[in-house]
Amino acid sequence: MLLKLENVQKQYDGFRLDCSLDLKPGYITGLIGPNGAGKTTVFRSVLGLIAIDEGNIEIFGKKSSDLSLKDREDIGVVLAESGFSGYLTIQDIIPILKNLYKRFDKEEFIKQCREAGLPFRKKIKDFSTGMKAKLKVLAAMSHDARLLILDEPTAGLDVIARDELLDYIRNYMQNGERSILISSHISRDLESLCDDVYLIDQGKIVLHEETDHLLDCYGLLKATEDQYEALDKKHILRRRKENYGFSCLTDNKQYYCERYPDLVVEKGAIDEVITLMIRGGRI
Repeated sequence: MLLKLENVQKQYDGFRLDCSLDLKPGYITGLIGPNGAGKTTVFRSVLGLIAIDEGNIEIFGKKSSDLSLKDREDIGVVLAESGFSGYLTIQDIIPILKNLYKRFDKEEFIKQCREAGLPFRKKIKDFSTGMKAKLKVLAAMSHDARLLILDEPTAGLDVIARDELLDYIRNYMQNGERSILISSHISRDLESLCDDVYLIDQGKIVLHEETDHLLDCYGLLKATEDQYEALDKKHILRRRKENYGFSCLTDNKQYYCERYPDLVVEKGAIDEVITLMIRGGRI
């Protein structure tokens, strides 16, 4: 595993993180959940920006506290609330990155910035939101990192800018030896990008699935009260009361399609899974 969190715990006033997850080599793994669920706390814990209370974090098979400087150069980071000083230009940033990372590829970085339409002499504070986001991601990718940690890299971007940024991420994964842990509030991005997803709520992982399995097998059952009472509920994960009866989340929609032909069964996209897993009641 490139990254492994085992029973990682962190206590704040009114919030407790208790999280385990694995990031496999060659995988893009999504961390999803509502605001305040613990996503940023997970990222900060992985990067050593906060001290955890209990548990273990391993990166590249080592305890995070044992990582060498060379190991840390193998990590590229984009955090939602951080970035370069607004008074710098890309020309100012290039020597900084060159001094920070031995494998910084100056020519490739310049090439990608030009292709992205980023101005080299303009101060970053005068960049658009999309330009700032592109620069942060390209900088994180500029030194051939094996592990990318991307916290909301597409936040605030329009559809075109998001699509361009996601293309950069896909291209970065082509050599098959890198892995990415990414969070996003835009579920469509993760559906098309991620190999698997973890759903976190109130500091705990409440669901982990391969993305293809989730999209293929999960579904929403729209049942009247009579239909709900007659249902075999062994594949129902959550339910929510609606005006017409119940909306139910299942991890085996085919089971209900075959056995209940009069039941309305809809595809379970990530948004619907999040909503029912968090707001729905247990059976």
